[in-house]
Amino acid sequence: MSKPPFLVLPPVARAYRLATARGEFAVHDAGEPRLGTAMLLPGFTGSKEDFIALLEPLAGAGYRAVAVDQRGQYETGGPRTEAAYARAELALDALALAEALQQDDGVARPDRGSGSGTANSPDSGRGSGTRRAVHLLGHSLGGLIAREAVLRDRTPFASLTLMSSGPAAVSATQQHRLKLLLGALPVMTAEEIWQAMRELDPVEAADESTPPEVAGFMHERWLAHVPEQLSATAQQLIAESDRVGELAAAVSASGPDGPALPVHVLSGSVDYAWPVPLIDDMAVRLGAVRTVVQGAGHSPNAERPGETARALADFWSGASD
Repeated sequence: MSKPPFLVLPPVARAYRLATARGEFAVHDAGEPRLGTAMLLPGFTGSKEDFIALLEPLAGAGYRAVAVDQRGQYETGGPRTEAAYARAELALDALALAEALQQDDGVARPDRGSGSGTANSPDSGRGSGTRRAVHLLGHSLGGLIAREAVLRDRTPFASLTLMSSGPAAVSATQQHRLKLLLGALPVMTAEEIWQAMRELDPVEAADESTPPEVAGFMHERWLAHVPEQLSATAQQLIAESDRVGELAAAVSASGPDGPALPVHVLSGSVDYAWPVPLIDDMAVRLGAVRTVVQGAGHSPNAERPGETARALADFWSGASD
């Protein structure tokens, strides 16, 4: 979960439900794909709003940025069964989203004010009839889902960014918190759990400096999450195995699936979910570009959005060379 610094969408963005082969997903969609399209997957208890501060700078850099509420998160909703939120199911959702974005990029649409060409201009990616691969970013739990999607099929993707996401299960402290949540979900209401979580005072909880509208949003978002999604994904964060070697082999191989897939590992200078040295080691094992956003914690997207957006745009530009 991230605490967004604000909630008002920038003029370059719009909110809507994106239709895919696996259903509709609530998204924030900003900019035009002059240089490419990026899909942003939030973490545990998060939502598309976690990336709201990245939308305008990424659009200004020439990218279409699409932040997603995944199945069971906030405004997307989902089934009331844990099986629907198995990692494989969530990865298939990511692949369907990438397919929908590729199709959409080939359709001419009105310019949304990015200042970088109109929908039918020569330097605009839309309306060209081409199907360009999508830059995939996953934050925290979203990184584990993005990893699974790439392992299943890397061909829809131009690159992979793992943001504040580690090689395996979360830290022991976070596992303890997740086990408390798993024990509470069957016997407490969502409101009761919210109040109990506030007493535990997580790093990214609302405090006296949080704007009231943001604090209210975080409460509303928690209540809107599907409980079975929370349970299933909490168990994944506790039990996740180390698949870095498998991913390294998948992204480095050249063959029928095309050239090697560029990988970016980005985090803050501290992280409560996965220790930064563990993230450093994962980047080495993947042969990935490594970015540390100084002064940021688990959510550089919300805590240092300017620096984070520049790092992402620089990486995507290099990945497209």
